[in-house]
Amino acid sequence: MAVLQQGCSASIARSLRPHISMAASAAIASPPMVAPRLRKTDSRFLIGMSESELCQLALDYGQKSYRGKQLHDLLYKTRAKEIQDFSHLPQVFREELREAGWRVGRSPIHRAVTASDGTVKILIRLEDNRLIEAVGIPVEDAKGSFRLTACVSSQVGCPLRCSFCATGKGGYSRNLLRHEIVEQVMAIEEIFKHRVTNVVFMGMGEPMLNLKSVLEAHRCLNKDIQIGQRMMTISTVGVPNTIKMLASHKLQSTLAVRLAKSILAAGGKHIACCHVTSIITFGLHAPNQKIREEIIPSAKSYPLDALMHDCKEYFQETGRRVSFEYTLLAGTNDAVEHAVELAELLHCYSRGSHVNLIPFNPIDGSEYRRPYKKAVLAFAAALEDKKITVSVRQTRGLDASAACGQLRNDFQKSPLLEVTTTESQLSPV
Repeated sequence: MAVLQQGCSASIARSLRPHISMAASAAIASPPMVAPRLRKTDSRFLIGMSESELCQLALDYGQKSYRGKQLHDLLYKTRAKEIQDFSHLPQVFREELREAGWRVGRSPIHRAVTASDGTVKILIRLEDNRLIEAVGIPVEDAKGSFRLTACVSSQVGCPLRCSFCATGKGGYSRNLLRHEIVEQVMAIEEIFKHRVTNVVFMGMGEPMLNLKSVLEAHRCLNKDIQIGQRMMTISTVGVPNTIKMLASHKLQSTLAVRLAKSILAAGGKHIACCHVTSIITFGLHAPNQKIREEIIPSAKSYPLDALMHDCKEYFQETGRRVSFEYTLLAGTNDAVEHAVELAELLHCYSRGSHVNLIPFNPIDGSEYRRPYKKAVLAFAAALEDKKITVSVRQTRGLDASAACGQLRNDFQKSPLLEVTTTESQLSPV
C-alpha cells in the first residue's frame, strides 16, 4: 500500500501542480478570516481498524487478545462513540487508551436536511472544524424491497475544480482519513435506523487522489461494516496512473468514470450506480478532448485517448464492466451529434460500455443550464441507435441543496470557530 501511495502521489503531484499552485497563491493573497484549529497530530483513531489489528492493540497494552474482539464489537455493532462508553473493557485499559491519544473517530453531525423524496444530506464536522457532506438515498422498488445508498466524500473539497461542480467552487483543504470516510456510512445508518446496502464514493473530492484512505475505508466497510464489495462503487474523473493501480487490487467493486465530473444532485448523482454488479465509474462528460478541457481543467494533463486506453486495460485486467458518467449541460455537450461522437469513441476502446446520463443540477453562480427532457431523451436514443447501453439517472434531493458541495458551501467558506459550533441539527426542508 505504501508503494502504491508513493507512486500515486508522485504522478498526481506532477499532473496537478499548476492547479494546486494557483489555489495556494489564492490562499496567500486572500487569507481566511478564521484560522483553522490545528489538528491533533497525536490522536489515533479506532474506527477503520480490523479485528486482528484491534486484537494486536489489546496485546500491546497487556490485555488478552479477546479484548480486541470486544473492541471490534463495541465499534461496529454497539457503535460506541467515546472510549468511556466501552463499559465491557477494564477501566485501566480504557484509561491507557485515552492517555495514549486513542480516539473512537466519530464526529458530530453539524447539520442535516431532508428532501421531500426522503433523501437526507448531512454535514459532518470534523476534528479540525471542517465540514464534509454525506448523503443517504432511500429507494423502495415496486416489490417492496428497500435499498439505502450512502454517498460518501473522500476529500474536504476537491482540487480538480471542474467548472460545473459546486465542490470545486468551494475550494480544497485536505484528504480524508479512513475513519472519516467510514463514519459517514455509520452516520447515515443511524439517521435512517437502517443498514446501508450500497456505498458510492461520489461525494466531495476525487477518490483517486486519496487512494490509500479510500482503499482502507473500502476494506473496513466490506469486512467490518459487512457491506458487499459488489454493492460499492468508486467514481473518478480520471487521474493519471491510478486506474492501473486500482486494477491491481482486483476489487469486486464497480469503477465509474465521470465523462465530466458532475454537479448533479448528490442524491440523484448515485442512484443508477447502485447495482449488484461491481462498478468503477469514469466521468467523461464530453465526447472529445476540446469540450472536456473546457469543463474539466485537469483534462489537459490526462488526454481523453489516454483515459480511454486505461479504461480498456482496466477491463482487460479485471473483467469488470466500466461505467461512464456523462453530465448533460444544455448547449454544451447535449446535442445528438455529441451522442454519436461519444458512441464512436466508446466502440473504439470498450466492449459492453454502459453510459449513465446525468441531467445537470443547477447551482448558484454557474453558467451552465439543465437540459430539457426532450434533449435528454434524444441523446439517449442516439446512443441506443449506436448499440450503447444507456440509462438516465433519476435526480434526487433537489430541494435539499443535494448537489455535491452545495450544502457545505452554504455553511462554510472557512473553518468554523470552536466557540461557534452547535449541537447536531436535524431539520426537514
